[in-house]
Amino acid sequence: MRVQAVVVTFNRLAMLQRLVPRLLATPGLEQILVVDNASTDGTGEWLAGLGEDLVRHETLPTNTGGAGGFHHGLGWAVREGADLVWLMDDDGLPEPDCLELLLDRVERDGLEFCGPAVLSEQDPGRLCFPIRLPGSTRVVHEMASVEAAARDGLIEGVVIPFNGVLVTRELVERIGLPREEFFIWGDDVEYLWRAERAGARIATVVDAHFLHPATDDLGTPMMLGRTTYNHTPSDLKHYCMARNNTLNLRAYRGWVHVLLFWLKTVWFYLFTRPQPARIPLSARAALAGLRGDFTGHRRYLR
Repeated sequence: MRVQAVVVTFNRLAMLQRLVPRLLATPGLEQILVVDNASTDGTGEWLAGLGEDLVRHETLPTNTGGAGGFHHGLGWAVREGADLVWLMDDDGLPEPDCLELLLDRVERDGLEFCGPAVLSEQDPGRLCFPIRLPGSTRVVHEMASVEAAARDGLIEGVVIPFNGVLVTRELVERIGLPREEFFIWGDDVEYLWRAERAGARIATVVDAHFLHPATDDLGTPMMLGRTTYNHTPSDLKHYCMARNNTLNLRAYRGWVHVLLFWLKTVWFYLFTRPQPARIPLSARAALAGLRGDFTGHRRYLR
């Protein structure tokens, strides 16, 4: 099978410079496609001077966010004839055997959308992004809990999209490309839920590991620990999250889940992390998304 990596980058040259050598040393990759979101830190110049036949790059005219980058990169890989596409941001770092372990389970189990356990780079015993175990309301943060819950080395139906995930060409042809207008936050979840709706075989391969810097306050406990909220100090990220999560929940889970999300948002910024100004910002973002307006996040770009 022809396997190509797609890396989306924006102004994180130092991170890219540690990732690309790791990918070059990974057996089984036909080529590495880097989508540069109009970086201004010398990324394009470094890529142009790399002198590696396995690495190709395209610099987009403007920053389209992770959503636009993965839309472009996944389409590019499919046009290049990839059978499997390995998707990641520039700040991740797969373990040397990560791809080998994923490929083994694709061939053995017929997985169409699979990924590694995404671990905190600062503490590899913890997940970078907490996950809800299938068939349960339990949210886990520890890698030991994931290993204990795995069946035959897999967590079925769960994956952290666009963090070292493998996607088959057949699935892309069936469900299309990520929603580029989302810019950031929620485009990965939408793609996962679209794959679920299409009946794709999805799983996390527990023995495959992918390191990622733990950032923001993802999975912040609220309501006495009964649930969590994906808080971020960034107004840009929060605007996109409020807008895109509203649309995802409406499309895939229904209006009851939309209302619950809005209630959680109000509760969180009134009582858990008091920031009342976040409530009207959230409302503007959600209403813009419902109107089909995907331009509002631009005011928060730096």
